[in-house]
Amino acid sequence: MSDHSPFHYSQEYFQSLVQTALQQACQAGASAVEVEVSEGVGLGVTVRLGEVETIEYNRDKDLGVTVYFGPQRGQASTSDFSAAALRSTVDKAVAIARHTALDPFAGLADPALLAQAPWPDLGLFRPWDLSVEQGIDWARRCESAALAQDRRLNNSEGATVHTQNSHFFYGNTLGFMGGYAGSSHNLSCAVIAGKDQDMQRDYWYSTSRHPDQLESPEQVGRQAAERTLRRLEARRLSTRQVPVLFEASLASGLIGHFVGAVSGGSLYRGTSFLPDSLGQRVFDERFSLREEPHLPGGLASAPFDDEGVATHPRLVVNNGVVEGYFLGSYSARKLGMRSTANAGGSHNLIATPFGGGFEDLLRQMDRGVLVTELLGHGVNGVTGDYSRGAAGFWVEQGQIQYPVHEITIAGNLKEMFRAIQGVGTDVRVRGSKICGSILVGEMTVAGE
Repeated sequence: MSDHSPFHYSQEYFQSLVQTALQQACQAGASAVEVEVSEGVGLGVTVRLGEVETIEYNRDKDLGVTVYFGPQRGQASTSDFSAAALRSTVDKAVAIARHTALDPFAGLADPALLAQAPWPDLGLFRPWDLSVEQGIDWARRCESAALAQDRRLNNSEGATVHTQNSHFFYGNTLGFMGGYAGSSHNLSCAVIAGKDQDMQRDYWYSTSRHPDQLESPEQVGRQAAERTLRRLEARRLSTRQVPVLFEASLASGLIGHFVGAVSGGSLYRGTSFLPDSLGQRVFDERFSLREEPHLPGGLASAPFDDEGVATHPRLVVNNGVVEGYFLGSYSARKLGMRSTANAGGSHNLIATPFGGGFEDLLRQMDRGVLVTELLGHGVNGVTGDYSRGAAGFWVEQGQIQYPVHEITIAGNLKEMFRAIQGVGTDVRVRGSKICGSILVGEMTVAGE
């Protein structure tokens, strides 16, 4: 592991490209301009049944120019950083803008909301000088640890090690200039057990910005094996109305559906199942959700959003009541509001636990279904109707009894949010939504 830069280009060079593009667009008559340039470098290695299956390198770069002529907007991009290509890209953006329809909501961010340098170092860049040989070794150790757990583990979908580093620089004619680097490292394994009609598969993975914080290959492999073995001899269920406990790794998806419903695009297009929800009680009164964009090393931390707007910690849901939307500048103007610094997405959404740990939630549920896998995409963002294929475990008297599969869980997200009876302390940090297992009071579980 090394801290030397994996990049071909420097931040200083990126800044010079941004400044040149801004100047050229202004000389062409643009009233406002924004430019972003980025570079990404990665390596991925997959091993299956002990043999190297894939080795993938990537090195990508991009420069995007957005120009405004009053309410007209044009955008063009290039992966060629030469002077001629930069000039051509600016000219294309200008030409597009002159022929687009007027949009009174288009434009740069509110100058008063822009981040001011210096911003804090959030520990987002921890490069891993991973060699192909080391990647192969890690993947083999991971898969081997999984398959060694039990002879019923007779096949594998492989183990993968992946590291990605990227950096960018953004600037606009309001005077904002800034960028930073980030890294992401992942280790995953999926194995198969059983035969004929009783064949099951499951997986496990670890992700972090810092390679030293990844779970070991052996840990990931053993977890994948244990999760697969416990699914053998799964049964079907008859249709019933019971509580459902979403395992932590899946529970973040429920928060994701909420984020989608209260994001600017869904709201101003009228395609949200939670319109006009600001100030309204949407969740159980014990449920709270906060956004922490400055979490050190957070997978979704950022000092500013994609438009240069400064990020700030905030309560999004307080005791069940929605206190904030997720807005960039354009959607904020469409809704007559201010940007919430969410151009580009949410930043470390943390659900406050209540109801105890995983075992406490099982006991509270008493009788119902623990869901450990979801299949399909049966969620209607307009109505909130929710129907997903699922697998997991049947629970009686707060104890896991046996695995279940080929079931469907169904409900409506508005009702499900209000019926949340617990958020566990068993947090798994794997993305921008951070929460433990979530217990929903009642859903329809459809089986045979």
